[in-house]
Parts: sequence; C-alpha cells; structure tokens
Amino acid sequence: MTQKITAAITAVGGFVPEEKLTNADLEKIVDTNDEWIRTRTGIEERRILKGEKGTSDLITPAVQQILKKRGIAPEEIDALVIGTVTPDMMFPSTANLVCHKAGLKNAWGFDLLAACSGFLYALTTGASLIESGRYKKVIVAGGDKMSSIVDYSDRTTCIIFGDGAAAVLLEANTEGYGVLDSILKSDGSGCQHLHMKAGGSLRPASAETVANKEHFIYQEGQPVFKAAVKGMADVSAELLERNKLTGDDIAWLVPHQANKRIIDATADRMGLTHDKVMLNIMRYGNTTAGTIPLCLWDWESKLKKGDNIVLAAFGGGFTWGATLLKWGY
Repeated sequence: MTQKITAAITAVGGFVPEEKLTNADLEKIVDTNDEWIRTRTGIEERRILKGEKGTSDLITPAVQQILKKRGIAPEEIDALVIGTVTPDMMFPSTANLVCHKAGLKNAWGFDLLAACSGFLYALTTGASLIESGRYKKVIVAGGDKMSSIVDYSDRTTCIIFGDGAAAVLLEANTEGYGVLDSILKSDGSGCQHLHMKAGGSLRPASAETVANKEHFIYQEGQPVFKAAVKGMADVSAELLERNKLTGDDIAWLVPHQANKRIIDATADRMGLTHDKVMLNIMRYGNTTAGTIPLCLWDWESKLKKGDNIVLAAFGGGFTWGATLLKWGY
C-alpha cells in the first residue's frame, strides 16, 4: 500500500516594508482618531511600500528568506502560487516576475485572485500539486501592496489596510503532517459590497474612471462585517466538526487580520481561549492575502511539531474558508 502524500510546510519567510503609517499619521490626513481606530479595528500602525515598487518587491524577499532557511537552491523550486489582488501589472503575473527576481529558473507559477482568502485558496492549490506526486517543492505566497488601491481621503477604508507579504514552502510528507483538510467557499453576490469598480475588462481605465476614483477599494462596512463574522466562524466550526476535533485539540487559530472583533467572534465560536489566537493586526493592519502567512512568520518560533492549526479567512467576492494543518517541524 502506498503511503498517502500530504503537503507539509517546511519553511516560512516574510517581509514588511520599513515605512510605518501610524494612527497619529492618519489623524493628520483624514477626520479620524487613534482611539476610534483601535476600538473598532485593533490597528495601531501599518507598513507602506514607498517608491516605484510593486507586490513582487514584497514577495521576492520572503521567497529568498525561505531558500536561505531551508538551504536550497532557487533552481529546486518546481512551482510558485501567489495569492494577491494587487499584481504588479495585469500581465505578466506577479509569480512570473518573482520567479525571475528570485532566480526560480525551473519553476512555473501563477497568481490567484481571491482577495483576503487568497492565501488559503493558494495553499489548497499548492498542496494539491504536492499531493499529485509530480512536484516536490512548491512555494505558496500571499502578499499585497494595498496602499496602491487605497483612497487616503476615504476614512472608512484608509485606516484598515497595509502592505506586506509572506510565503511558505510545501514539501511532500508521508507522516501525516501538513495540510489535512480545507473548506473553501465563494459567493459572487457579495461583489456589490466590496470591490474595485474600474481597471478590469468591464470598466477599463479612462480619464473618467480615474477622476471618479473608481480604481480604489469600495467597501460597505456593515454588510461585509456581518458576512465575515458569520462566514469565518461557520466554516471554522464546520472544519472542526468534520475532523472530529474541538477547540481543545487546536494549538493555534491563524485568522485573517481584518478586524479584531471578527477574529474574537471566530475564536469564541470554535471554543478557543484568546491566548491561542495569532494577532498582529495592531502592527501591520490588513495586508489582505498577506495576513495569514505573516502570522505564521511572526509565530514560527512558537510553533511545535504536531500542533493542530486552523487558518481562517474572509474576503471580497465574497470568498471565505478554513484550512486544518498539522505543523511539521
């Protein structure tokens, strides 16, 4: 009998720009204040990628860090899957550019667009490439330069987002470590509440779309908040039930960092004490596809081999999901 192949995470890399945008800085730009932002979102500061740089400049250092940590050559990577909503350009893909910049000469790759659920969608995709037996080393990254699509005169959205990226290396495992299960969902009717109006084939860029500020995030906070609380909590609870686990069996919840209140609701639904929840939203804000892998990067030293970890996200689309993994090192 052949042993079942699972895709285990064997290394994590991350990168955030040095430039900080604090709540005090935002008080000077829009009508808001530090207390209001902290009580509603949990955010204190976010990182901003300055200059003529794109998402590939966030992901490339994270990939290079992984290669260094694992002591492997760039040529050994077979594929690169990137979750992002802020590609450097419409084409070529950001994965194409990162493969070039990081010297992944033997890798093919692509971008996957699922907003804040991008890393989970990409992780499940990358895991299936490993599980197929055809690929040995696959890097999965999530990253966004959200400052490129944020309207800094819109106080409802500009306080939320930051720039950052992180990545994981997946390798085949036969001892039961790695990605064990995923429940991923989508509902396109959520588009009306959270989207970017222009820049695609429906409304290509024009003088009019730029003047109307249609190349920025459009979000209706209340319906998105309600859907996120329900979606993230439901799917995380379903994942535990399906795998006959309770909150006691879970070492860590790694939630998408959109809003502390959504994160708390998810933890409560899973029966998790809050000391088991990874939280770095106060330092980075919402980096969209970057938040979950950035948490793994921040907490890497605290993770123990065999830990059961649940990753959960909710994003524009709507897209949402939860993934169960067993930490492999």
